Amino acid sequence: MRGGVVPPALLFLALGLALAFSPRRAWGPSLLALFVALGAGAFVRVPQTWLEDVFFGCWISVIVTAASVHLGRGLKPWAAVALSLNAAVWASVVVSLSGSKLDLLKALPCVLILLPAAWVVSRYASIPVKVVSSWVIAVAVLAATLQLLPVTPGYLPDHLE
Repeated sequence: MRGGVVPPALLFLALGLALAFSPRRAWGPSLLALFVALGAGAFVRVPQTWLEDVFFGCWISVIVTAASVHLGRGLKPWAAVALSLNAAVWASVVVSLSGSKLDLLKALPCVLILLPAAWVVSRYASIPVKVVSSWVIAVAVLAATLQLLPVTPGYLPDHLE
């Protein structure tokens, strides 16, 4: 869960699920904002000392993005664009610190969950999409919490012994 393709993939997955609850007219501007911000983010360099904070921020972003599916009336178009920009910024920063630029290309197709999720939502069956979103939230909460826990070196006894 540290680096590589997994954090951006979960972030793009959460974004796709969130966009399924937005109006279709918001999809184009949101995806355009995502691509433009990812392109601009390719030139951003972040100090390596920010690694822990960046990962924590990325997981918080995954949680907020995935939780937006639980809004009562869905996303407004401006909120969909804002979530896309947020996802692009965090994904770019995470990949610039750990991983290669190809990891963004590997993770980007995860946003295409938007299409089947929107189809399910349009059939007035949004509960399965909300369940998947809750699973994404659970994974992100676990990943964010794990980096806050103290690490016990392998040569010291821990609570299991």
